[in-house]
Amino acid sequence: MLGGPLGALLGASLGHNFDRGMRRLDGIGGMGSANQETIQSAFFTATFFMMGHIAKVDGKVSQDEIHTAQQVMRQMNLNAQQKKVAINLFEQGKNQDIQVKEVLEQFRKECHRRRNLMQMFLEILVMTALADGTLHENEEKSLWETAQTLGFSKVNFQHILQRGQAQQHYQQNRRSQTNRSSDRNRLNLSDAYKLLGISASANAQEVKKAYRRQMNQHHPDKLVSKGLPQEMMDIANQKTLDIKTAYELIKQTRK
Repeated sequence: MLGGPLGALLGASLGHNFDRGMRRLDGIGGMGSANQETIQSAFFTATFFMMGHIAKVDGKVSQDEIHTAQQVMRQMNLNAQQKKVAINLFEQGKNQDIQVKEVLEQFRKECHRRRNLMQMFLEILVMTALADGTLHENEEKSLWETAQTLGFSKVNFQHILQRGQAQQHYQQNRRSQTNRSSDRNRLNLSDAYKLLGISASANAQEVKKAYRRQMNQHHPDKLVSKGLPQEMMDIANQKTLDIKTAYELIKQTRK
């Protein structure tokens, strides 16, 4: 059982059908280890709760932020009961009176210093904050406070934020049919370097090293082994796909 603030949030989201709801939620993770299942439940609970918190911290929840939450639910292929719980957690997150720091401190403890897992969690929150195309001051402040509580430095946080912004540009450009090809390619190259966390002046060895580091941090199988719910594999796969695309773009341009 998941106790503490996270357990209270999950229990409130399941409501009076707690026992039946837990049986239906048993599909999350399914790693067989009690420790792994606790981590996966903590990740699921903290993710949707904090998505609601970040969405509301600027005073209003936009349709883009709601769409992002729905997109994560679709990528996880949640069943009806799981989706209902995720929505309830998102709604609880919008209640700014809840002690967010206590929730995050328990999440960090449950993760047992699995840094890649906490980074993935933070990246999803950055994606939520950037969903409406604008990073509001209160959103950035809340994201930084979250990163601090999870043990990330200011430099680490800025790199995660820059990569999130670059990935958002990537996805927007893939959907856009109106930009001229030259403008799109120029923007993508700039974003490619940001996605790898390096500058355009990096040499070939530094580019390859950055690519391998990012792939190692976001490898879906490794993340699942550390406690990422199996249902979130699609999110991790999309990140590795964008990293590969960025690396190939840089190599092709340099040729």
